[in-house]
Amino acid sequence: MSNSSKRIAVVGIGNTLRRDDGIGIAVLESLLKFYKRSGIDYLNFGTASFDLLNHMNSYDKMLVVDGIDASLEPGELKISELKDLAYDLKDGTTSTHGLDLKVLLELYKKLAIKTKVYLAGIQVGDVSYGEGLSKSVEAQKEAIIKEISLFIDRMVAK
Repeated sequence: MSNSSKRIAVVGIGNTLRRDDGIGIAVLESLLKFYKRSGIDYLNFGTASFDLLNHMNSYDKMLVVDGIDASLEPGELKISELKDLAYDLKDGTTSTHGLDLKVLLELYKKLAIKTKVYLAGIQVGDVSYGEGLSKSVEAQKEAIIKEISLFIDRMVAK
């Protein structure tokens, strides 16, 4: 381990019992299985998204993968730095299990968290009760995982 090693976390958030809301967890599991890198912590926060704030200061960089409702096409991926989200967030842009991204952003600023946090938001289509992703989001899953994996490579390189 080099003396300039940075602590990086990839965090999955979601409810796997509400169809597409589980996309953050599905992506995290695939990253662990096929794209795992040493020196990165992979954390499953399920629906305990506010607990995330307690862990942010432990890392230099964090990528949060979550299903969002931002009026995009189902399965569309948007990766933004959390501090830049204020400009992108419409009033209706929320995590699909109650984590209001504006509240997260406000708390992030208020607590003066130094961690560079990125959000990989994936547009959900169906968040009704049931297991498994909708066809439209499932069809995008591999492309989403590859794009997020490439983003992680860039995070590690910076």
